[in-house]
Order: sequence, then C-alpha cells, then structure tokens
Amino acid sequence: MRILVVEDEKRIADFLGRGLQGAGYAVDVAPDGASALQFTHDTDYDLVILDLMLPDMDGLKVLERIRGRRTGPPVLILSARGHLDDRVKGLEQGADDYLTKPFAFVELLARVRALLRRGQPAPERLQVGDLVLDCTRRKVTRVNEAIELAPKEFGILEYMMRNKGRPLSRTMIVEHVWDMDYDGLTNIVDVYIRHLRSKIDDKYQHKLIHTVRGIGYMIEAPEKNPALARVDTSYEL
Repeated sequence: MRILVVEDEKRIADFLGRGLQGAGYAVDVAPDGASALQFTHDTDYDLVILDLMLPDMDGLKVLERIRGRRTGPPVLILSARGHLDDRVKGLEQGADDYLTKPFAFVELLARVRALLRRGQPAPERLQVGDLVLDCTRRKVTRVNEAIELAPKEFGILEYMMRNKGRPLSRTMIVEHVWDMDYDGLTNIVDVYIRHLRSKIDDKYQHKLIHTVRGIGYMIEAPEKNPALARVDTSYEL
C-alpha cells in the first residue's frame, strides 16, 4: 500500500513518514499543493493524507483537483483547522475523513486502516490456489500450514495476490511496496521474489509465482489459467 502525505511542516511530515513506514506502508511526502498534484498525477496512491494549510494553495483546492478526476484515492484531511465549520466543509467537498492536530498517531493509523479497507474492493482474505493471505491478521498459510514472512515479503505477496493473473513489472512492485523509485539497476525485487518462492513454492508441486519474460512476475494457480502455458514458470531470473 502506498500513501501520499501532503504536509509542509517538516517535523510533522518526518514523524508521519517514519510512523507509516514502520506500519508497513510505502510513503511519499509532498511539501506543497503543486507537488501533491504532480505526485497524484504520476502515481496511483492508495490513500492521501492532506494538510489544509499549505504554502502555495489551500488544501481544499488540492482536494477539489483530486476529486475532479474520474477515479481517485481516499483522502484523510489532517489539519490544525479544527472548527466544526472547517470539518463539515472538508467532508462536504469530498474528504473521506477529517482528523485535527494535535493528534495521536494510533488514532491516525486506525483511521488510515479503516479508509484503506473501505477503499479496497478486494476482499481482506485473498486466495490463490491453496495459498491464503489474511490481510487483517497479516497471516499467510498454504495447505493450512503457517508461513512466516518479513514485512516486505508480505507486502509484495499481498500486492501480487490483489493482482493475481496480472503480470507486474519490477517498477510496479517497487513503487507500491518500497518508499523509492525504481532506477532500472536494483535487483531488490528479484531477491525478494527468491525469498518468497523459497517459502511458498519450493516444497509444493504446484508453483504459484511465475516469471513473465520481459515484464516481471505474476502469481496464479496454473490449473486456473491456461495462459500460463506461455509464461516461464522456471526459477531463472
């Protein structure tokens, strides 16, 4: 899951970035409205956390531009403007939630998770073949056997399972799981895919993670997707 934090006060932006990254999210930070609009134009975010008091424009203008698009992510306003009129106006103009500063991070995190659940059409229990991922409890099993995954491994697997049957490029995986841009040189995705395969595929007859030559990777149960006959299911990277 990737979150955009729109916050001009560096201390708060750093605090939010560290906290959300520690909770397993990839985070980008925009210090002003223009940057926020460029970020949302270039990247598909799962959630935007939006301050209203930005140096170049009112945050409500940013909200209006985001809501003016055909599809857009949930928006959580996080602002020192806590009067009832401000909260009502923010919600009426399209915000999905409104939290005032100062705030408790645990409450922010609970609201973030609630918005992500609400905005995510995919079920919280994902399944590919006999592999099951419980997004809420962050548990993974295959043939009812528990599999322990590191946070990034879990993030990659969840992203792949939410897009099962769809080839995902290394760029797409990095941008949705890591707080970084893919520079075309890193092999970090290949390394983590090897780790995942060792845990969820190696001991089982049917392999679920497949290499799509020239693109990246895909997860699918072979017996349910005849197109996999055209996909390289070997472990060559």
